[in-house]
Amino acid sequence: MESLRGLGYSTASALADIVDNSVSAGAGEVRIEFSWDGTNSRISVLDNGHGMNDGELECAMRLGERSPLDERNSSDLGRFGMGLKTASFSQCRRLTVASVREGSTPSCLRWDLDALAARPDDGWILFEGPAPGSDGFLAPLSGMRSGTLVLWENLDRVVTAGHSADDFSGLIDNVERRLSMVFHRLLQGPRPRLILFLNGRPVVPWNPFMSGHPAKPWDSPIARMITASGAVEVECHVLPHRDRLTSGEYEAGGGPEGWTAQQGFYVYRNKRLLLAGGWLGLGQGRAWNREESHRLARIRLDIPNSVDADWKIDIRKSTARPPVSVRPWLTKLAEDTREKARRVFAFRGSPAPRPGGVPVEQAWRAEYSRSGIRYRIDEKHPAVAAVIDGAGPQLPLVRAMLKVIEETVPVQRIWLDTAENKETPRTGFSGETSENVAAVLRVLFEDMTGRRGMSPALAKKKLSVTEPFQNYPELVAALPE
Repeated sequence: MESLRGLGYSTASALADIVDNSVSAGAGEVRIEFSWDGTNSRISVLDNGHGMNDGELECAMRLGERSPLDERNSSDLGRFGMGLKTASFSQCRRLTVASVREGSTPSCLRWDLDALAARPDDGWILFEGPAPGSDGFLAPLSGMRSGTLVLWENLDRVVTAGHSADDFSGLIDNVERRLSMVFHRLLQGPRPRLILFLNGRPVVPWNPFMSGHPAKPWDSPIARMITASGAVEVECHVLPHRDRLTSGEYEAGGGPEGWTAQQGFYVYRNKRLLLAGGWLGLGQGRAWNREESHRLARIRLDIPNSVDADWKIDIRKSTARPPVSVRPWLTKLAEDTREKARRVFAFRGSPAPRPGGVPVEQAWRAEYSRSGIRYRIDEKHPAVAAVIDGAGPQLPLVRAMLKVIEETVPVQRIWLDTAENKETPRTGFSGETSENVAAVLRVLFEDMTGRRGMSPALAKKKLSVTEPFQNYPELVAALPE
């Protein structure tokens, strides 16, 4: 039992396993409570599921109470019959479970690792009832027609030497972020399957795919593949570039680990998230890594619980390895998504044609040749064209300046800063006030309607499809007629 404590659960993943049991028991509401009391701190999980009678509770407290090969209900979130015990022991030395099934008397059983260690010759002792002095911690279950309460005490893996109340509060925040991601599909919607409370506060679901956001450049139709053990479904998403998001949306969209770490596959079983991000060891030649250029790619992958063995789902529900039969299919879908995400990331989302298929005039263009890629200033861009046309005798000087700028683009510095800061440099007037953007717009507008003789309507139309002003349609519309 001491060895089972080393399976590598975090507090959040351990609690997710307990919530899985509640969902499998038909609970519509689960309440998690963190109670700080120094080394006597405790964590409890209370659900309103169908509960257990004496025999069922004794079976649930047994290590490996059923074979993972047994056929299960399609909505069951468990597999090994180990989650309650291994998840709990990874965090605490005393596990108490109290339960009541409608029409039955309440039952309560307890594992206590310290008591077992103190009496090594007495065999495996599963105690009845709570530990002395812990009766009051089971009070929330009293009066319920059915339900189960899981109590963790002696939290030696949580409250360690030097642990403070602030550390405990920080842990609560981390658990909330994780659970909001793991159960987001069960928590969301007007009639959610599950309502989850953490210290009395409802957990708000975090959707990794930003579903419904108007700036999302692409998501795919659902692709389906029938395998020998069940159907697998995939839906691919490319998220908006930072330039298309508010600061709050961008911060939320990064998720618990940040934009780069959260890219890749999101593997779900019965709408419960098993794996958040990563490329499942897929790739052409060698496995893909998480890279900045693909940070906007996220892929939803749904598997039924009948494929657990084929996908090598582990006890902690933290790893999944696709079988050989589906790897080429997943690789093709992922390649397409990664390429689309790279394009949005590289071009900051702006090259997409405007309504009506009108391309966006960009200030920079890439030239491809055998010797490599070079970046050139596009002289057709209105701001560049205005200077060249009006340069007169200074034109050679202007062209020399443009050439120097082209040949000194700090490509390596930009690449290094992006890699180190995990963020692309700010461009496109990002962070500038609307007054500053409007001032530049007015200069170009006056040149187009004055020296170049364009009508105001034509000048505004052209500016609306010119980088970076296509991002400021309200400022273009405000130019005088």
